[in-house]
Amino acid sequence: MSLIPRWEYMTDDAKAMTKRVVLSALVLLLSLWLIRALIPWVIIALLSYWVFKWLSKGN
Repeated sequence: MSLIPRWEYMTDDAKAMTKRVVLSALVLLLSLWLIRALIPWVIIALLSYWVFKWLSKGN
């Protein structure tokens, strides 16, 4: 017998907890992927803003 109980032998509470954990893990992975994709754009936007402010101050 395996160490992890099979789905049909799990209680309803255990099934609900398993579904919540999987959903939370998927949301976490999706958000990490999205943040990782957006970090370069945020850096470029901040640098552009700082350069614009620096050039505006010079006039």
